Amino acid sequence: MSQPRGARRHSNGLPTVNYDQVFDQAIERLHAEGRYRVFIDILRNKGAFPNARCFAGHNGPKPITVWCSNDYLAMGQHPKVVAAMEEALHDVGAGSGGTRNIGGNTHYHIELERELADLHGKQGALLFTSGYVSNDATLSTLAKLLPGCVIFSDELNHASMIAGIRNSGCEKRVFRHNDVGHLEELLAAEDPDRPKLIAFESVYSMDGDVAPIHDICDLADKYNALTYIDEVHAVGMYGPRGGGISERDEAAHRIDIIEGTLGKAFGVMGGYVAADTRIIDVIRSYAPGFIFTTSLSPVLVAGVLASVRHLKQSSEERDGQQAAAKALKAMFREAGLPVTDSTTHIVPLMVGDPVMAKRISDILLAEYGVYVQPINFPTVPRGTERLRFTPGPAHTPEMMRELTEALVEIWDRMEMKLAA
Repeated sequence: MSQPRGARRHSNGLPTVNYDQVFDQAIERLHAEGRYRVFIDILRNKGAFPNARCFAGHNGPKPITVWCSNDYLAMGQHPKVVAAMEEALHDVGAGSGGTRNIGGNTHYHIELERELADLHGKQGALLFTSGYVSNDATLSTLAKLLPGCVIFSDELNHASMIAGIRNSGCEKRVFRHNDVGHLEELLAAEDPDRPKLIAFESVYSMDGDVAPIHDICDLADKYNALTYIDEVHAVGMYGPRGGGISERDEAAHRIDIIEGTLGKAFGVMGGYVAADTRIIDVIRSYAPGFIFTTSLSPVLVAGVLASVRHLKQSSEERDGQQAAAKALKAMFREAGLPVTDSTTHIVPLMVGDPVMAKRISDILLAEYGVYVQPINFPTVPRGTERLRFTPGPAHTPEMMRELTEALVEIWDRMEMKLAA
């Protein structure tokens, strides 16, 4: 066994930095604040989602119901998706063979980019290994190429967007969440000739609210700014073909860059951006996060391709998911549980304390076979800790009633107040 870092000394006998102590203290701070993250050990049951098996804290697998998956439409379980992945595996093998430039540019990748460009009404699209990477790589690359660029960022933008803005090295202006008036104040204060980019999301996943897309695009037109929208929690979910809120609101043609994920409603893995061919070519040619990483496995890409094509033609999954979310919100509300109103598929149940949120989550899993993760800082502001439910088309009314009854019992047990 190697010697612990904390026990080492310089050759002159003087003590050095106690690395172990620094790391232990960092973890202890998370425990003290009640926001140390525990990752559950589960396996989903193919074809039977949201049913799964949990391996944590007991002997052998225990049946559980998953309530917090971002596979919103259970497309990761869809027979078309599974069959497409199996076919690709036996046709071309497992890996992609390298970066897109060297050996990883398969016909599957090209076909999927065409489908995604068509989904958003854009000239082109570019695949990345995740939604995080697509945000980071695209935002940082675009801003670096625009001399003196200023990025205007919604204060609740995802960490990946914040990382991309930071990595660009350009100036940023943060506007209050969905506050178009504040955004205009910031835009008006800048030099009219200075390059500008407005970065925002369509659906904000922790509260489930929606951006005023047309109002933001009006300001972009007025102040000659590029627009960048993160649609990761909306693609597949909204619009007649699953193009997101921008398709639903007939605004996609007004937005310069649309970013999405392939790991949520589409049920597999990856991220992408869609834009005109000039922007796509610039990102493809300059973004290190695209150039220097192994491309997605063609097996994954084949699965996404089947998912995107299916959801372009089928609204059954979207309609079922929206109905489930509406029903669960109504049950929570009628039971007096502190559900936050939202117009989307996100169902946040407010707790307001990280220790309490974790305790509720633990009881649900151990006693009721219900899996929902607590959402704590830095994902949400301190004091707004919550449980975030994402009911899907396969969650039955009986599952919802059992969940609601369990939560009411726990609220009573822990002497937490219910609404009258």
